[in-house]
Amino acid sequence: MKHLDSKPRYTWQEAVLRWLAERSHKKSLDDDKGHFRWLNSHLNHKHLNDINKALIDRIKQAKLNSGASNATVNRVLGLLRALLNCARDEWDWLDTVPVIKLLPEAKTRLRWLSHDEAERLLAELPEHLAAMMRFTLATGLREANVVGLQWSQLDMQRRCAWIHADQAKAEKAIAVPLGAEALTVIKAQLGKHDSFVFTYAGAPITRANNNAWRKALLRAGITDFRWHDLRHTWASWHVQNGTPLHILKELGGWADLTMVMRYAHLSSNHLQAFAENASLPTGGRVAVLAQKTATPPT
Repeated sequence: MKHLDSKPRYTWQEAVLRWLAERSHKKSLDDDKGHFRWLNSHLNHKHLNDINKALIDRIKQAKLNSGASNATVNRVLGLLRALLNCARDEWDWLDTVPVIKLLPEAKTRLRWLSHDEAERLLAELPEHLAAMMRFTLATGLREANVVGLQWSQLDMQRRCAWIHADQAKAEKAIAVPLGAEALTVIKAQLGKHDSFVFTYAGAPITRANNNAWRKALLRAGITDFRWHDLRHTWASWHVQNGTPLHILKELGGWADLTMVMRYAHLSSNHLQAFAENASLPTGGRVAVLAQKTATPPT
């Protein structure tokens, strides 16, 4: 039988430092650091085997009391759970880990623009943001990939661009075909900067979702819309125009079809060929009865 004191007692701080050192490659490492800083107020100087269900419940309630949404609370709890599981399964620092239940979250938000709304917004944006919005609507690229796009990632003759694996959310390189609209936007940026495609006043742009963007949304009368929703708009327009979901997955650089299925309800074209598969055969009993009912008396 294992005893509770059969392993050395490691502290929360020791675990955090090891986690950060071993996961220095994580794209979300800055998010982890922010969550750890908040958790320190509850776990600093604690030993890992002192973190029990009662303490976790207090942490959960404290985060809720701070005004955080269920989704934000879950990000914190999920990180705590991952660290404890790692301490047990990878580092052999713990024998057991308390069960950490996450809070219910609202269904995934999906907001996209109509063509009329898109034109209204474009008319209100400054030139450099309008160019980036048009390019996003033509390619579906994420904000970071548009902001950081360099000339070395473009081949105008082959009409394509590429996002390197270390720049992609799914950590998989993305080939980006460039249509006429995307090429028009790109050509208008020629000569503005040696390295970066999109610039403002001669300098690379660091963020598109800024004050100028938010003010343009107000002037255009568009609410509940973020820059990332341009990607939803691009995907929604694709599906509405008949792009198959498996093709959209490749175009958008998604790792699997799970995320793409959010857009499936926007078009039934791919189902139309099967719509009659459950119909009764012509001349069946129900059809005969219907015909008799429809026949007026003589």
